[in-house]
Amino acid sequence: MNRTLTCSVVGAAVVALDGTVLTVAQPALQDDLDARVGQVQWTSTGYLVAVASLLVLAGRLGDRYGHRRVFAVGAFGFAAASTGIALAPGIGAVIALRVAQGVCGALLQPATLGMLRTAYPPDRLATPIAVRTAAIGLAAAAGPVIGGALVSSYGWRSVFLLGVPPTLAIGALALAPWRRSVGEGMAAPDGARAPALSPRHRAAAPDRPVAPDGAPASEDQPLPPSPRPGSALAALDPGGAVLLALTLGLLVQGLDAASRGGGAAGALLACGGALVAGAAFARQERRVAHPLLPPALLRSAPVVAGLAVLLAASAALFGALFVVTYFLQDVQGLDPLGCALRMLPLAVLMILGAPLCPPLQRRFGPRATATTAAALLTLGILLLARLDATSGTAPVGAAAALLGAGFVTLMVTATSVVVHRAPAAHAGVAGGLQQTAMNVGPALGVAIATLLLGLVPDGGFVPARGAALPALTLVAALAVPAALALPGRAVRRRTRPEPVAPGA
Repeated sequence: MNRTLTCSVVGAAVVALDGTVLTVAQPALQDDLDARVGQVQWTSTGYLVAVASLLVLAGRLGDRYGHRRVFAVGAFGFAAASTGIALAPGIGAVIALRVAQGVCGALLQPATLGMLRTAYPPDRLATPIAVRTAAIGLAAAAGPVIGGALVSSYGWRSVFLLGVPPTLAIGALALAPWRRSVGEGMAAPDGARAPALSPRHRAAAPDRPVAPDGAPASEDQPLPPSPRPGSALAALDPGGAVLLALTLGLLVQGLDAASRGGGAAGALLACGGALVAGAAFARQERRVAHPLLPPALLRSAPVVAGLAVLLAASAALFGALFVVTYFLQDVQGLDPLGCALRMLPLAVLMILGAPLCPPLQRRFGPRATATTAAALLTLGILLLARLDATSGTAPVGAAAALLGAGFVTLMVTATSVVVHRAPAAHAGVAGGLQQTAMNVGPALGVAIATLLLGLVPDGGFVPARGAALPALTLVAALAVPAALALPGRAVRRRTRPEPVAPGA
């Protein structure tokens, strides 16, 4: 496993592990710091808002200044914030440091995909993405078990120290001198070693250089001159970055408020503000010379379809898990461990299914693979919607297996399409959009589930008597037409080097 894949996999897994272990630690954190439930809720909400607001800007920074540099800053910052939380004297400090941790997580997450895009040719990209996805699934599944053991033995502060050593290690690994060839160590398409960069190029280009017209620069051509400070700032589109951050932050806050009882007024206000900020962002993007979201990226039908698949699938899955958790614990009386064991097939299929996705894509193409996976995900939620108070282990486990198989296939396939169908010069922005969909989708799904659970107060937690899971089945079904818009064929292995772009 090379350095790029190691950094990408470990970085993504640490962020996934941090989210799952925190849910186990929150009750102990509340008792130890004498905090209110609303304050503890903001340890998650503050992080989520910070991440969702800054992912696209972080991807743009990676495209501009190098994905490894941005990744290292995010990794070191994540480790520092985690250490600070473990030493925090009160709940206010925990919330503030969780927001800082979200900022660093936003820097780290798109770079995990941006580095893969510049290190692997398109025909070999599905396998590293599948490895990354399997690591995320493993971390998410192991999080509650590891978190429970740490909290029971050493207290809630130990949970935040768990990710410090690996993030420090991958931050240092990202900054260490790399032996480079074309595309950050990428082998030539025919398997031969590609020509190495000259010392001048190696010192000046921490990531693959970008020509002035946005195309990847040839490694054997002189690098373009460094932009003037003013033009560099304009190329980042700071106005668009602020408006997009405001739009996503308000949207996530509104969805989060909708998922809590009594938060309807705040949810409407926040979502209304998100609409206004979104309209201002669209107007800004049409007026600037270097928009934050490149038109070439938004005009790519496969990229837009892949993002739609990820948004619908993640909303449906996490909304369904929210409902089923209450059903298993409040209706059937299971403890958290028993609930986790009932849903264990989901985690197992995600871990075991990820390595099978690349050969499926090569054999059947992204469109057929994702469409079948969307149908499996929809069928799994439909089976959950038929559960009643007397349902046993078998129907829950069968539905969980369908959810795991369908979601992991959709995630690997759609992510592969989004990342390698995007122009190489915009790999960071594409990774930021992918992560944004994966953060906004769960918030949307949980908000839908919460609102619909309240419509049937006497039977809402019993899926067969409620409205939440039938509605989430329709949300999952939206992934089917989006999957049909994906490319019909996978990128084939090249037999000869691609010609250098004319503008490089």
